[in-house]
Amino acid sequence: MAFIAGLTAGDWVTPAQAQQAEVSVLRVGTDVDAGTLDPRLEQDTTAYRVTNLIYDGLVQLDAKLQPQPDLAVSWKNPDPKTWIFQLRSGVKFQDGTPVTAEDVVYTFQTMLDPNFGAPHRGLYTPIEKVEAIDAHTVKFTLKQPYAPLLSYLDLGIVPKHVAEKEGQNFGSHPIGSGPFKLVRWDKASKIVLEANPDFWGGEPQFIKKIEVDVVPDNTARAQALEAGDLDLIQSPLSPQDVKRLAKDKRFTTVQMTGTGYTYLNFNTKDPILSDVKVRQALAMLVDQKTIVDQIYQGIDKAATSILLPGSWAYTDTIKQPSYDPQRAKALLAQEGWKDTNGDGILDKNGKKLSIVLSTHSEDPNRIQVVEYLQNIFKQNGIDSTVNISDWPSFIANVQDGKYQIALLGWLNLVDPDRAMYNQLHTGGGFNWGGYSNPQVDQLLDKGRTASSQDERAKAYREAAKIIAEEVPYYILTYQGYQVIYTTALKGFVPNSLGMLRSLVHASLGGP
Repeated sequence: MAFIAGLTAGDWVTPAQAQQAEVSVLRVGTDVDAGTLDPRLEQDTTAYRVTNLIYDGLVQLDAKLQPQPDLAVSWKNPDPKTWIFQLRSGVKFQDGTPVTAEDVVYTFQTMLDPNFGAPHRGLYTPIEKVEAIDAHTVKFTLKQPYAPLLSYLDLGIVPKHVAEKEGQNFGSHPIGSGPFKLVRWDKASKIVLEANPDFWGGEPQFIKKIEVDVVPDNTARAQALEAGDLDLIQSPLSPQDVKRLAKDKRFTTVQMTGTGYTYLNFNTKDPILSDVKVRQALAMLVDQKTIVDQIYQGIDKAATSILLPGSWAYTDTIKQPSYDPQRAKALLAQEGWKDTNGDGILDKNGKKLSIVLSTHSEDPNRIQVVEYLQNIFKQNGIDSTVNISDWPSFIANVQDGKYQIALLGWLNLVDPDRAMYNQLHTGGGFNWGGYSNPQVDQLLDKGRTASSQDERAKAYREAAKIIAEEVPYYILTYQGYQVIYTTALKGFVPNSLGMLRSLVHASLGGP
């Protein structure tokens, strides 16, 4: 029987439904186009969700974010630095060639190659080597024990013979072994997938095509659902749209705790923001309660630290700087920022305290947040401007360090390591702001290698406390996850990662 993460017996389409269900096209709305459909290079949520339909990993993460068999039917851990995986037999890629251990080895070797440029390479650097023992057995040897390894083995396995030949073009012409295959990609507009007749778990019987339509504006995406132009939309969504659609009996609305946070990224390499006291003062000007209550309308929750509340490492004892404009101005004055010429703007050594707040145009909530913060900053003597650009331009600037404070988010944080290591460890692949603290590095390293969850939790809590104090990140909200879809869709099981894998057994138009 095929294993589908998060699927229970009660979710399967019944024989009666099967007789009546229509062979269907499901239309899904998303906010941004995928940057690539190569799972080794993906960075955005759209790519993550689409590649999960095209490819199989060694494991799939279930609704509780626990690893379950996918291409690997079993595994063993004979010692802390060795993992051996037995692959499912008879699995084919979408070009008809068999999936073998060599494809697994190739996938992870390229991930580890610094010249390949995989954004998530840091998740896999504790791997010393990956070997094919035989056609269906793979051995991972680690440099040191690595606690979160299994959670990261949902990486899609690519066919060596195709990926080597295609090179950089592979991300536009992907081939995997998953339940759906790419048949068309109109960049910035639409991704079209069709059911894979050779899928090892059985060809999807009812939903034969999935069209992923790029609709950048949240409200326009919600209106397209209401007009019948889309069948399913999911986070990010605007709170007012979620509340309206939740009352519409044509749709099923599911809201749950998400696996991500929205945050302000402080560029610690910036001459002004390199001063931790200035970062602390600016954090004290973040009116978090108003932002959560009025802009996010309670859909997202006020964050207290970088640790997600659903995590085993979470503690409510860590606190970020709280909203306190008077204390903020006093702290800035201590650092020499005073209005010496009476123009209403704080200055130091003849230079104004100028801050640019950046975010992307596709998310109206984030635009409202930075505009609100701009007003607060101005009221407190800071020469503040806002920079809004489309997602590709915005993220390119952030990755190049061309920003002061950027508002964005992280999703799919299945382990505290995934929320912190690449982002805030010295030299981390996503450490765009250049934050560096040897003590934090040591704690994050310990969190990877500790043998018990209690030891890991202690390390992450200590690191999170330092991060809250030094403010390279100000965690604004814990993101909620919402998915809204037509009631005609049966057998779909939402999960907090936003994955659509359960569509394999879903139907559209059945009873």
